[in-house]
Amino acid sequence: MIKWRGIRWSIHPLFVVVMLASAMTGYFAELLTLFMIVLVHELGHVIVARGLGWRIREVKLLPFGGVAEVEDSGGISAKEEALVAIAGPLQNVWMGLLAWAFGELGIWDRDWGQYVAGANAMIALFNLLPIHPLDGGKLLQALLSYLFNYYRMLIITARISIALSIAMLVSAFLPLLMEGGGLQLNLLIVGSFLLASNWTYHRHIPFLFYRFLTHREQLPAPDPDMTRKVKPLVVSGKQSVLSVARLFSRDCYHLIYIVAPAASGLQVIPEGLIVEGCLSGRNPHRAVNELLG
Repeated sequence: MIKWRGIRWSIHPLFVVVMLASAMTGYFAELLTLFMIVLVHELGHVIVARGLGWRIREVKLLPFGGVAEVEDSGGISAKEEALVAIAGPLQNVWMGLLAWAFGELGIWDRDWGQYVAGANAMIALFNLLPIHPLDGGKLLQALLSYLFNYYRMLIITARISIALSIAMLVSAFLPLLMEGGGLQLNLLIVGSFLLASNWTYHRHIPFLFYRFLTHREQLPAPDPDMTRKVKPLVVSGKQSVLSVARLFSRDCYHLIYIVAPAASGLQVIPEGLIVEGCLSGRNPHRAVNELLG
């Protein structure tokens, strides 16, 4: 592990396995090339993220990309998440085109240029699969954030990622059913890693949601220039505080309209009261009416 510009850089054990396998089979040049491609890919993410003001604690390099640990990730907007996610594959685009051009111009051996271009294409396309924590999974999250509330977005992302990880594992075994086919070990290893990661991700959804609420607790009400969209929520006073919090969308501020008995009419509270009701340590399953005092 090394630390550079305040970010810890480390190599995931899965990459170490690939390195050892490559060294044993004599593919050292290919391994070094893969490492550089992955490193530049991750630098693309880091440069854009830092430009947007993100605080990155650690980047773990994997054979197909990397995983960044970001502070305050519960407060990242969908637009910023999409910009950072696409920055990695875009590095593979220019690197692949440059390698192909070097091969065609005779600067590099033509076969080697095509190999490097193909490796970049493979890493870019693989990372664009809609599986968390790949770049495509982050783009999926950003898209779903415009269609669903934050809690629902987490659930759908996890379920899609688990389903596609299982499909990858099945694909690793399919060649065994064909004459002369063999187990796709790379798919098996990567699919197993992604399935384990997303199973953990699914289990951690309550924690991720409360981290999202913790960030919202620190946000002020919308400023006069309306840089944040205000979205009203109409709820029943009998609904639980937590169930109302789960209706919150990612990039919106909410005013909560509570349908009370006829004598009381319609009452309005800011989202901060709901957030406080979830984080105060009291029972978050109590009715919203209890917040009205």
